[in-house]
Amino acid sequence: MNYIDLFAGAGGLSEGFIRAGYEPVAHVEMNPNACYTLKTRACYHFLRENGGLNIYRDYLRGDITRDQLYEAVPQGVIDSVICKEISKKTIDGIFATIDQRIEAHPEWEGNVDLIIGGPPCQAYSILGRAIKSAKDRELAPEDIMEDPRNFLYKMYCRFLKKYHPAMFVFENVPGILSAGNGKYFKNIQKYLHRLGYETEAKELNSSEYGVLQNRKRIIIVGWLHGTGHTYPDLEKVEHNYKVKDLFCGLPALESGQEINEYTHNRLAKTYVGEYGIRERGDILTQHVARPQINRDREIYRKTIEAWNNGHTRLKYSELPTELITHKNTKNFLDRFKVVEGDLSACHTMIAHISKDGHYFIHPDIEQARSLSVREAARVQSFPDSYYFEGGRTAAFTQIGNAVPPLMAEAIARSIRRQFLPED
Repeated sequence: MNYIDLFAGAGGLSEGFIRAGYEPVAHVEMNPNACYTLKTRACYHFLRENGGLNIYRDYLRGDITRDQLYEAVPQGVIDSVICKEISKKTIDGIFATIDQRIEAHPEWEGNVDLIIGGPPCQAYSILGRAIKSAKDRELAPEDIMEDPRNFLYKMYCRFLKKYHPAMFVFENVPGILSAGNGKYFKNIQKYLHRLGYETEAKELNSSEYGVLQNRKRIIIVGWLHGTGHTYPDLEKVEHNYKVKDLFCGLPALESGQEINEYTHNRLAKTYVGEYGIRERGDILTQHVARPQINRDREIYRKTIEAWNNGHTRLKYSELPTELITHKNTKNFLDRFKVVEGDLSACHTMIAHISKDGHYFIHPDIEQARSLSVREAARVQSFPDSYYFEGGRTAAFTQIGNAVPPLMAEAIARSIRRQFLPED
Protein backbone atom coordinates (compact mmCIF):
# COMPACT_ATOMS: atom_id res chain seq x y z
CA MET A 1 0.00 0.00 0.00
CA ASN A 2 1.15 3.53 -0.72
CA TYR A 3 0.27 7.06 0.37
CA ILE A 4 0.87 10.76 -0.17
CA ASP A 5 1.71 12.83 2.93
CA LEU A 6 0.55 16.46 2.73
CA PHE A 7 1.80 19.24 5.04
CA ALA A 8 4.22 16.52 6.14
CA GLY A 9 6.28 18.48 8.69
CA ALA A 10 9.11 16.39 10.09
CA GLY A 11 7.32 13.17 9.13
CA GLY A 12 5.87 11.86 12.40
CA LEU A 13 2.65 10.72 10.75
CA SER A 14 4.55 9.28 7.81
CA GLU A 15 6.95 7.39 10.08
CA GLY A 16 4.03 5.49 11.58
CA PHE A 17 2.74 4.48 8.15
CA ILE A 18 6.18 3.35 7.00
CA ARG A 19 6.57 1.23 10.13
CA ALA A 20 3.18 -0.32 9.34
CA GLY A 21 4.41 -1.40 5.90
CA TYR A 22 3.25 1.43 3.62
CA GLU A 23 5.37 3.02 0.91
CA PRO A 24 5.44 6.81 0.45
CA VAL A 25 4.63 8.17 -2.99
CA ALA A 26 5.57 11.68 -1.91
CA HIS A 27 5.90 14.02 1.05
CA VAL A 28 4.86 17.61 0.42
CA GLU A 29 6.16 20.22 2.87
CA MET A 30 7.12 23.89 2.57
CA ASN A 31 9.60 24.29 5.45
CA PRO A 32 13.18 23.74 4.19
CA ASN A 33 14.49 22.35 7.49
CA ALA A 34 11.64 19.87 7.74
CA CYS A 35 12.23 18.86 4.12
CA TYR A 36 15.86 18.07 4.86
CA THR A 37 14.69 16.03 7.86
CA LEU A 38 12.32 14.10 5.58
CA LYS A 39 15.08 13.48 3.04
CA THR A 40 17.51 12.31 5.69
CA ARG A 41 14.87 9.95 7.11
CA ALA A 42 14.13 8.63 3.61
CA CYS A 43 17.83 7.82 3.31
CA TYR A 44 17.68 5.97 6.62
CA HIS A 45 14.80 3.76 5.50
CA PHE A 46 16.42 2.97 2.14
CA LEU A 47 19.80 2.18 3.66
CA ARG A 48 18.23 0.09 6.41
CA GLU A 49 16.34 -1.99 3.84
CA ASN A 50 19.44 -2.43 1.70
CA GLY A 51 22.09 -3.17 4.32
CA GLY A 52 23.68 0.27 4.27
CA LEU A 53 23.06 1.61 7.77
CA ASN A 54 26.80 2.10 8.28
CA ILE A 55 26.62 4.95 5.75
CA TYR A 56 23.81 6.57 7.71
CA ARG A 57 25.76 6.17 10.95
CA ASP A 58 28.79 7.74 9.29
CA TYR A 59 26.64 10.79 8.61
CA LEU A 60 25.42 10.99 12.20
CA ARG A 61 29.01 10.78 13.43
CA GLY A 62 30.00 13.62 11.10
CA ASP A 63 32.30 11.43 9.03
CA ILE A 64 30.47 12.28 5.79
CA THR A 65 28.46 15.32 4.68
CA ARG A 66 24.74 15.45 4.07
CA ASP A 67 25.38 15.69 0.34
CA GLN A 68 27.46 12.51 0.52
CA LEU A 69 24.64 10.78 2.39
CA TYR A 70 22.12 11.80 -0.27
CA GLU A 71 24.46 10.64 -3.03
CA ALA A 72 24.53 7.16 -1.43
CA VAL A 73 20.86 6.50 -2.29
CA PRO A 74 18.94 6.56 -5.59
CA GLN A 75 17.80 10.03 -6.65
CA GLY A 76 14.20 8.86 -6.47
CA VAL A 77 14.53 8.50 -2.70
CA ILE A 78 15.43 12.17 -2.36
CA ASP A 79 12.84 13.24 -4.92
CA SER A 80 10.06 11.73 -2.82
CA VAL A 81 10.23 14.95 -0.79
CA ILE A 82 8.62 17.91 -2.56
CA CYS A 83 9.68 21.12 -0.85
CA LYS A 84 6.91 23.49 -1.91
CA GLU A 85 4.09 25.43 -0.36
CA ILE A 86 0.71 23.97 -1.32
CA SER A 87 -1.20 26.79 -2.99
CA LYS A 88 -3.20 27.56 -6.12
CA LYS A 89 0.00 28.68 -7.82
CA THR A 90 2.02 25.55 -7.03
CA ILE A 91 -0.49 22.71 -6.96
CA ASP A 92 -0.37 21.84 -10.67
CA GLY A 93 3.41 21.56 -10.54
CA ILE A 94 3.16 19.34 -7.44
CA PHE A 95 0.64 17.15 -9.27
CA ALA A 96 3.03 16.84 -12.21
CA THR A 97 5.90 15.75 -9.97
CA ILE A 98 3.75 13.17 -8.20
CA ASP A 99 2.42 11.87 -11.53
CA GLN A 100 5.99 11.32 -12.70
CA ARG A 101 6.75 9.34 -9.54
CA ILE A 102 3.66 7.18 -10.01
CA GLU A 103 4.62 6.45 -13.62
CA ALA A 104 8.11 5.43 -12.47
CA HIS A 105 6.63 2.80 -10.12
CA PRO A 106 4.57 0.33 -12.15
CA GLU A 107 3.99 -1.74 -9.01
CA TRP A 108 1.59 1.01 -7.83
CA GLU A 109 -0.56 0.38 -10.92
CA GLY A 110 -1.25 4.10 -11.25
CA ASN A 111 -3.09 4.26 -7.94
CA VAL A 112 -2.71 6.18 -4.71
CA ASP A 113 -4.16 4.13 -1.85
CA LEU A 114 -4.24 6.80 0.87
CA ILE A 115 -3.69 10.49 1.43
CA ILE A 116 -2.61 11.52 4.92
CA GLY A 117 -1.66 14.75 6.66
CA GLY A 118 -3.14 17.83 8.25
CA PRO A 119 -2.98 21.51 7.31
CA PRO A 120 -1.32 23.92 9.80
CA CYS A 121 -3.58 24.39 12.78
CA GLN A 122 -2.31 27.44 14.67
CA ALA A 123 -5.23 29.62 13.64
CA TYR A 124 -7.79 27.57 15.53
CA SER A 125 -5.64 25.83 18.13
CA ILE A 126 -7.27 26.09 21.54
CA LEU A 127 -3.89 26.01 23.25
CA GLY A 128 -2.46 28.60 20.89
CA ARG A 129 -5.34 30.97 21.57
CA ALA A 130 -4.97 30.43 25.32
CA ILE A 131 -1.31 31.41 25.17
CA LYS A 132 -2.10 34.50 23.11
CA SER A 133 -4.85 35.46 25.55
CA ALA A 134 -2.50 35.07 28.49
CA LYS A 135 -0.13 37.49 26.83
CA ASP A 136 -2.90 39.95 26.02
CA ARG A 137 -2.66 39.19 22.29
CA GLU A 138 -5.91 37.29 21.91
CA LEU A 139 -7.23 36.88 18.36
CA ALA A 140 -10.76 38.07 17.75
CA PRO A 141 -13.13 35.35 16.48
CA GLU A 142 -13.45 37.03 13.11
CA ASP A 143 -9.66 37.14 12.78
CA ILE A 144 -9.46 33.42 13.48
CA MET A 145 -12.06 32.60 10.85
CA GLU A 146 -10.45 34.85 8.23
CA ASP A 147 -6.95 33.44 8.70
CA PRO A 148 -5.98 31.99 5.28
CA ARG A 149 -4.61 28.86 6.96
CA ASN A 150 -8.21 27.94 7.79
CA PHE A 151 -8.86 27.24 4.12
CA LEU A 152 -5.90 24.98 3.42
CA TYR A 153 -8.28 22.03 3.76
CA LYS A 154 -9.45 22.96 0.24
CA MET A 155 -5.92 22.31 -1.01
CA TYR A 156 -6.00 18.94 0.76
CA CYS A 157 -9.29 18.20 -0.99
CA ARG A 158 -7.76 19.05 -4.37
CA PHE A 159 -5.47 16.04 -3.89
CA LEU A 160 -8.45 13.85 -3.01
CA LYS A 161 -10.22 14.97 -6.17
CA LYS A 162 -7.12 14.38 -8.29
CA TYR A 163 -6.02 10.95 -6.97
CA HIS A 164 -9.29 9.59 -5.58
CA PRO A 165 -7.71 7.39 -2.86
CA ALA A 166 -9.88 4.76 -1.21
CA MET A 167 -9.30 6.37 2.19
CA PHE A 168 -7.68 9.42 3.75
CA VAL A 169 -6.47 10.49 7.20
CA PHE A 170 -6.82 14.16 8.14
CA GLU A 171 -5.11 15.09 11.42
CA ASN A 172 -5.66 18.27 13.39
CA VAL A 173 -6.11 19.88 16.82
CA PRO A 174 -9.30 19.62 18.90
CA GLY A 175 -10.00 23.28 18.20
CA ILE A 176 -10.94 22.40 14.64
CA LEU A 177 -14.31 21.11 15.86
CA SER A 178 -15.25 24.26 17.77
CA ALA A 179 -13.81 26.96 15.51
CA GLY A 180 -16.54 29.38 14.41
CA ASN A 181 -19.06 27.59 16.65
CA GLY A 182 -18.56 24.43 14.61
CA LYS A 183 -19.17 26.10 11.26
CA TYR A 184 -15.63 25.48 10.04
CA PHE A 185 -15.78 21.72 10.58
CA LYS A 186 -19.24 21.47 8.99
CA ASN A 187 -17.85 23.18 5.89
CA ILE A 188 -15.07 20.59 5.71
CA GLN A 189 -17.57 17.73 6.01
CA LYS A 190 -19.78 19.14 3.25
CA TYR A 191 -16.79 19.61 0.98
CA LEU A 192 -15.61 16.04 1.51
CA HIS A 193 -19.11 14.64 0.97
CA ARG A 194 -19.30 16.36 -2.41
CA LEU A 195 -16.08 14.58 -3.35
CA GLY A 196 -17.70 11.22 -2.60
CA TYR A 197 -16.35 10.51 0.86
CA GLU A 198 -18.05 9.36 4.01
CA THR A 199 -16.25 10.75 7.06
CA GLU A 200 -16.01 10.35 10.79
CA ALA A 201 -14.00 12.38 13.30
CA LYS A 202 -12.76 11.18 16.67
CA GLU A 203 -10.57 12.69 19.33
CA LEU A 204 -7.64 10.37 20.03
CA ASN A 205 -5.16 10.67 22.88
CA SER A 206 -1.65 9.49 22.05
CA SER A 207 -1.26 8.17 25.61
CA GLU A 208 -3.61 5.30 24.72
CA TYR A 209 -1.26 4.03 21.99
CA GLY A 210 2.05 3.67 23.79
CA VAL A 211 3.09 7.34 23.81
CA LEU A 212 3.98 8.63 27.30
CA GLN A 213 2.27 11.95 26.62
CA ASN A 214 -1.27 13.29 26.83
CA ARG A 215 -1.65 14.64 23.32
CA LYS A 216 -5.19 14.90 22.03
CA ARG A 217 -5.77 15.21 18.30
CA ILE A 218 -8.77 15.05 16.03
CA ILE A 219 -8.33 12.30 13.47
CA ILE A 220 -10.77 12.56 10.58
CA VAL A 221 -10.91 9.42 8.45
CA GLY A 222 -12.75 9.32 5.14
CA TRP A 223 -13.58 6.52 2.73
CA LEU A 224 -15.23 6.43 -0.68
CA HIS A 225 -18.94 5.73 -0.73
CA GLY A 226 -19.69 2.08 -1.34
CA THR A 227 -16.25 0.71 -0.48
CA GLY A 228 -17.37 -0.79 2.81
CA HIS A 229 -14.55 0.84 4.75
CA THR A 230 -15.16 2.32 8.20
CA TYR A 231 -13.39 4.33 10.83
CA PRO A 232 -10.48 2.13 11.95
CA ASP A 233 -10.78 0.18 15.19
CA LEU A 234 -7.58 1.09 16.99
CA GLU A 235 -6.08 -1.24 19.57
CA LYS A 236 -5.28 0.58 22.79
CA VAL A 237 -2.03 -0.18 24.58
CA GLU A 238 -1.66 -0.99 28.27
CA HIS A 239 1.66 -0.73 30.11
CA ASN A 240 3.18 0.12 33.48
CA TYR A 241 5.83 2.56 32.30
CA LYS A 242 6.33 6.09 33.66
CA VAL A 243 7.50 9.20 31.86
CA LYS A 244 10.89 8.99 33.57
CA ASP A 245 11.44 5.73 31.65
CA LEU A 246 11.74 7.83 28.48
CA PHE A 247 15.12 9.08 29.65
CA CYS A 248 16.61 5.62 30.25
CA GLY A 249 20.18 5.36 28.94
CA LEU A 250 20.59 9.08 28.29
CA PRO A 251 23.55 10.69 30.09
CA ALA A 252 22.82 13.54 32.50
CA LEU A 253 23.39 17.03 31.09
CA GLU A 254 24.28 20.41 32.47
CA SER A 255 22.52 23.46 31.12
CA GLY A 256 23.94 24.22 27.66
CA GLN A 257 25.78 20.89 27.44
CA GLU A 258 25.71 18.37 24.60
CA ILE A 259 26.67 14.71 24.95
CA ASN A 260 26.48 12.34 22.00
CA GLU A 261 27.96 8.89 22.07
CA TYR A 262 27.94 5.63 20.14
CA THR A 263 26.54 2.64 21.97
CA HIS A 264 25.48 -0.93 21.24
CA ASN A 265 23.15 -1.03 24.23
CA ARG A 266 19.61 -1.63 22.98
CA LEU A 267 18.01 -1.39 26.45
CA ALA A 268 15.62 -4.14 25.39
CA LYS A 269 13.82 -4.57 28.72
CA THR A 270 12.95 -0.88 29.03
CA TYR A 271 10.28 1.33 27.51
CA VAL A 272 12.62 2.68 24.84
CA GLY A 273 13.64 -0.85 23.88
CA GLU A 274 10.18 -2.40 23.90
CA TYR A 275 8.64 0.36 21.81
CA GLY A 276 11.44 0.60 19.26
CA ILE A 277 12.69 4.02 20.29
CA ARG A 278 16.20 2.71 20.80
CA GLU A 279 17.74 -0.17 18.86
CA ARG A 280 21.09 -1.88 18.96
CA GLY A 281 23.68 0.13 17.09
CA ASP A 282 21.85 3.46 17.34
CA ILE A 283 24.01 6.54 17.59
CA LEU A 284 22.91 9.08 20.16
CA THR A 285 22.56 12.49 18.54
CA GLN A 286 21.05 15.85 19.44
CA HIS A 287 21.18 15.23 23.17
CA VAL A 288 21.75 18.92 23.66
CA ALA A 289 20.24 21.21 26.29
CA ARG A 290 19.80 24.92 25.77
CA PRO A 291 21.83 27.19 28.07
CA GLN A 292 19.93 28.79 30.94
CA ILE A 293 20.77 31.54 33.36
CA ASN A 294 21.16 30.76 37.06
CA ARG A 295 17.90 32.52 37.99
CA ASP A 296 15.89 30.27 35.69
CA ARG A 297 17.65 27.18 36.97
CA GLU A 298 16.77 28.17 40.53
CA ILE A 299 13.13 28.55 39.46
CA TYR A 300 13.36 25.12 37.85
CA ARG A 301 14.55 23.58 41.14
CA LYS A 302 11.67 25.14 43.05
CA THR A 303 9.24 23.98 40.37
CA ILE A 304 10.55 20.40 40.62
CA GLU A 305 10.43 20.52 44.44
CA ALA A 306 6.81 21.64 44.37
CA TRP A 307 5.88 18.83 41.99
CA ASN A 308 7.71 16.24 44.09
CA ASN A 309 5.88 17.55 47.17
CA GLY A 310 2.36 16.35 46.38
CA HIS A 311 2.22 17.14 42.64
CA THR A 312 1.83 20.86 43.25
CA ARG A 313 2.19 23.23 40.31
CA LEU A 314 4.20 26.23 41.47
CA LYS A 315 2.60 29.48 40.36
CA TYR A 316 4.82 32.26 39.09
CA SER A 317 3.34 34.67 41.65
CA GLU A 318 4.43 32.31 44.44
CA LEU A 319 8.12 32.59 43.64
CA PRO A 320 10.46 34.53 45.92
CA THR A 321 10.47 38.23 45.01
CA GLU A 322 14.08 38.13 43.82
CA LEU A 323 13.17 35.51 41.18
CA ILE A 324 10.19 37.40 39.70
CA THR A 325 11.17 39.54 36.71
CA HIS A 326 7.86 39.80 34.80
CA LYS A 327 5.43 42.57 35.74
CA ASN A 328 2.43 40.38 34.93
CA THR A 329 1.83 38.17 37.97
CA LYS A 330 -1.88 37.58 37.33
CA ASN A 331 -1.90 35.73 34.00
CA PHE A 332 -0.01 32.75 32.61
CA LEU A 333 1.03 31.71 36.14
CA ASP A 334 2.07 28.20 35.07
CA ARG A 335 4.80 29.48 32.75
CA PHE A 336 7.22 27.09 34.47
CA LYS A 337 6.17 23.45 34.28
CA VAL A 338 8.02 20.24 35.05
CA VAL A 339 7.61 17.14 32.89
CA GLU A 340 5.70 14.64 35.05
CA GLY A 341 8.30 11.92 35.43
CA ASP A 342 6.31 9.84 37.94
CA LEU A 343 3.12 9.68 35.87
CA SER A 344 2.25 7.45 32.91
CA ALA A 345 1.90 10.45 30.58
CA CYS A 346 3.17 14.03 30.62
CA HIS A 347 1.54 17.20 29.32
CA THR A 348 1.39 18.01 25.62
CA MET A 349 4.59 18.77 23.74
CA ILE A 350 4.16 21.95 21.67
CA ALA A 351 6.34 23.93 19.29
CA HIS A 352 6.76 26.69 21.87
CA ILE A 353 9.61 24.60 23.28
CA SER A 354 11.66 26.16 20.48
CA LYS A 355 11.24 29.59 22.16
CA ASP A 356 12.19 28.58 25.70
CA GLY A 357 12.18 25.43 27.78
CA HIS A 358 10.27 26.74 30.79
CA TYR A 359 7.23 24.61 30.03
CA PHE A 360 9.26 21.41 29.69
CA ILE A 361 11.57 21.12 32.69
CA HIS A 362 13.44 17.86 33.19
CA PRO A 363 12.12 16.07 36.30
CA ASP A 364 15.63 15.43 37.70
CA ILE A 365 16.33 18.23 40.20
CA GLU A 366 20.06 17.55 39.98
CA GLN A 367 20.05 18.54 36.30
CA ALA A 368 17.67 21.53 36.69
CA ARG A 369 17.34 22.26 32.99
CA SER A 370 14.83 22.03 30.18
CA LEU A 371 14.57 18.96 27.98
CA SER A 372 17.20 18.25 25.38
CA VAL A 373 16.24 17.83 21.72
CA ARG A 374 16.58 14.04 22.01
CA GLU A 375 14.46 13.92 25.16
CA ALA A 376 11.73 15.97 23.51
CA ALA A 377 11.86 13.62 20.52
CA ARG A 378 11.42 10.64 22.84
CA VAL A 379 8.41 12.29 24.48
CA GLN A 380 6.91 12.38 20.99
CA SER A 381 7.95 8.69 20.49
CA PHE A 382 10.45 9.45 17.72
CA PRO A 383 13.16 6.75 17.56
CA ASP A 384 16.72 7.71 18.44
CA SER A 385 17.73 7.09 14.82
CA TYR A 386 15.56 10.03 13.74
CA TYR A 387 17.70 13.07 12.93
CA PHE A 388 16.16 16.55 12.79
CA GLU A 389 17.91 18.91 10.41
CA GLY A 390 18.39 22.65 10.84
CA GLY A 391 19.88 23.09 14.30
CA ARG A 392 18.48 23.05 17.83
CA THR A 393 15.69 25.61 17.46
CA ALA A 394 14.46 24.15 14.15
CA ALA A 395 14.53 20.65 15.66
CA PHE A 396 12.42 21.70 18.64
CA THR A 397 9.87 23.31 16.30
CA GLN A 398 9.63 20.20 14.13
CA ILE A 399 9.26 17.94 17.16
CA GLY A 400 6.62 20.10 18.83
CA ASN A 401 4.46 20.21 15.69
CA ALA A 402 4.69 16.50 14.92
CA VAL A 403 2.26 13.62 15.18
CA PRO A 404 3.70 10.97 17.54
CA PRO A 405 4.88 8.07 15.33
CA LEU A 406 3.54 5.43 17.73
CA MET A 407 0.02 6.81 17.48
CA ALA A 408 0.39 7.16 13.71
CA GLU A 409 1.48 3.52 13.50
CA ALA A 410 -1.63 2.41 15.41
CA ILE A 411 -3.81 4.29 12.92
CA ALA A 412 -1.89 2.91 9.94
CA ARG A 413 -2.07 -0.71 11.08
CA SER A 414 -5.79 -0.55 11.79
CA ILE A 415 -6.46 0.88 8.33
CA ARG A 416 -4.20 -1.69 6.68
CA ARG A 417 -6.27 -4.51 8.18
CA GLN A 418 -9.29 -3.23 6.25
CA PHE A 419 -7.45 -3.72 2.97
CA LEU A 420 -5.39 -6.77 3.90
CA PRO A 421 -7.23 -8.58 6.72
CA GLU A 422 -4.93 -11.59 6.59
CA ASP A 423 -1.71 -9.56 6.50
